[in-house]
Amino acid sequence: MNALANGNLLLIGWVNLFSYYLTFKFFNCLLIQNEYEYGKLITEGKTKKVYEVLNDPTLCLLQSKDCITAGDGEKSHDLKGKAAISTATTAKVFQLLNEAGIKTAFVKVINDTAFVAQKCQMVPIEWVTRRLATGSFLKKHQGVPEGYRFNPPLGETYLKDDANHDPQWSKEQIISAGFILNDLLIGKVEFDIMQHTALAVFEILEKAWATKDCTLIDMKIEFGINVSHEIVVADIIDSDSWRLWPSGDKRLMKDKQVYRNLTTVTQDDLDIIKRNFEWVADQLDYLLLPTSGLVVILMGSQSDEKHCKEIATYAKSLGLKAQLRVCSAHKSTQEILHILAEYEGISKKVVLIAVAGRSNGLGPVLSGNTSLPVINCPPFKPETISQDLWSSINVPSGIGCTTVAYPESAALAAAQIHALHNHMVWARLRVKQLMNYIALKQVDAKLKDLIL
Repeated sequence: MNALANGNLLLIGWVNLFSYYLTFKFFNCLLIQNEYEYGKLITEGKTKKVYEVLNDPTLCLLQSKDCITAGDGEKSHDLKGKAAISTATTAKVFQLLNEAGIKTAFVKVINDTAFVAQKCQMVPIEWVTRRLATGSFLKKHQGVPEGYRFNPPLGETYLKDDANHDPQWSKEQIISAGFILNDLLIGKVEFDIMQHTALAVFEILEKAWATKDCTLIDMKIEFGINVSHEIVVADIIDSDSWRLWPSGDKRLMKDKQVYRNLTTVTQDDLDIIKRNFEWVADQLDYLLLPTSGLVVILMGSQSDEKHCKEIATYAKSLGLKAQLRVCSAHKSTQEILHILAEYEGISKKVVLIAVAGRSNGLGPVLSGNTSLPVINCPPFKPETISQDLWSSINVPSGIGCTTVAYPESAALAAAQIHALHNHMVWARLRVKQLMNYIALKQVDAKLKDLIL
């Protein structure tokens, strides 16, 4: 009887604990949803509804539906659970893009099937980027073999028009249409920004999926103009948005093309499609892991600390961890060897940056005693710049350290090394290139009409 009583008490305890957990989840969900009060329906598409957010007119709420469609809606089936899978997939993709530095409309998930985004007026164009020729491209371009590789990826644009099956539009057609969205005229500059951003988004996701031995074949995205007149990647990016082939094998495809290819659709078919979509959402978790890349900045003297901290700031902005050390090649050579042994014995990827002026022995000593990459970044002074530079580049034979002049350059060089094996660092570098391009385009557009 005592054992039975103890068993009942244990069962009651577990029931109470589970009830507490459900209550916590329920009220936490209510708290998040109350933060964003649903307003009226703004628009409804084949797979989602978009609502106003009453307590913040700059936001909207996207609610996914449990359905799957193809052929501009001519083919449609209920697919229980798809809304949750789509929301999870979209959230993870946008989180990855946001961490890379891409401007997106995504704000946060509020429940299993809905998320909040910046309220945008949508550009009525689908931006398609292709790495390999397949699908509709082959029908339009007979003679091109399936699998033909586009280097760089091929960009195409299509007008969102279900009645006419989303016809392909040229750059000239889009500019000539004169779309004005949230007071922003979509002209040549805006087209070029979206075109370059679409390419960057594709390449970032392609690089990420490659780490899981998955080939991103092609994908489509959309842009919106938010209330601040900014161009942002918007709408939804999920398994309806791309072709994804594990191991580059078309027979293993995990995307909506499986559904498109079906002439008849059974419940077993829908179950397979759902499992494919779940697999994609689960794999995305592995693409969001934090970087383990480390940049160790070694200074010959504490007087160089300010210079080193500048390097560290730039390195951290690129997603790298930075660590400062003080050691002198001339005064504490044995200590340098101990420090090298410390970093060669850890599992992290490490790049060393040597900061030493005057007679720079630090970089060459480091490089001569380790296989880790070494970058010299001397703290140049105007009166001694030629001597400082010469002491860093005139190294003995057999020494492979490189030299850069500025803290940002040192951090970028370290990031480029880490990017060889870290897709998130690569993504941040790719976005940095994109932001440089966008900044130049916008300044040029502003100044060209200025009459002096």
